[in-house]
Amino acid sequence: MMTAPLVEISGLAFSYGSHEIFRDVNLTIPQGKIVGIMGASGSGKTTLMRLIGGQRTPGRGEVKVMGKVVHALNRRELFELRRRMGMQFQQGGLFTDLTVFENIAFQMREKTDLPEDMINDLVLMKLNAVGLRGAASLMPAELSGGMQRRVGLARAIALDPMLMMYDEPFSGLDPISCNVIGNLIRRLNDALGLTSIVVSYDATEALKVIDYVYFLADGVVVAHGTTEEVKNSDHPFVHQFIRGEPDGPVPFHYPAEPYEKDLELS
Repeated sequence: MMTAPLVEISGLAFSYGSHEIFRDVNLTIPQGKIVGIMGASGSGKTTLMRLIGGQRTPGRGEVKVMGKVVHALNRRELFELRRRMGMQFQQGGLFTDLTVFENIAFQMREKTDLPEDMINDLVLMKLNAVGLRGAASLMPAELSGGMQRRVGLARAIALDPMLMMYDEPFSGLDPISCNVIGNLIRRLNDALGLTSIVVSYDATEALKVIDYVYFLADGVVVAHGTTEEVKNSDHPFVHQFIRGEPDGPVPFHYPAEPYEKDLELS
């Protein structure tokens, strides 16, 4: 990981009210790489993306993107930074009343002064990149789950971002669709010179795509390494997580009073 970082997070702390999510997170996302953020449900993976995108403000610490402290930007500066980010939502996030073509064209019309003939060519180019140029006139309801994710990906790269973020891109997909999405993430990242963050709990699929991975637990980064290092790691958390074992550092039960004590009170 010698490439210059596009995202730098240092001493990050964040809470939702009294519920602590992060207490001291430190990590870097190098330019041109695909970096995975993994952890059990509730470990703060999606919250981390919201902090990177400026939707949330840290309680302590710093989040820098492209050399800028995100939470120190004013509204105009933040919107300018966000235009250089792409986001693929977990469920596609498509406008249900617009065709596939119109979904991709929407932000081009809203955020640029490009003429319609150029928008037409760019939309078809993005759809062709994800293999769905022939589906341009379809409505989202006419698409499979995997196809919706691919349209969401085409929309996310519509304005040629520097940073792409994927929120659980493999969730709810069949094995073939997972493989298609994974290959697209890899191919688009390398072909377009992107930097990508893949948030996932699907270690099997994510490790096929990413270059480096951070594991979140208990409000900190508990382990990190290259894909090969992680696969061969004997770290208890990593070992349990990538093998899906029920016993290990990640408990099955949410913290609570002893069961017997609750029964006495009922």
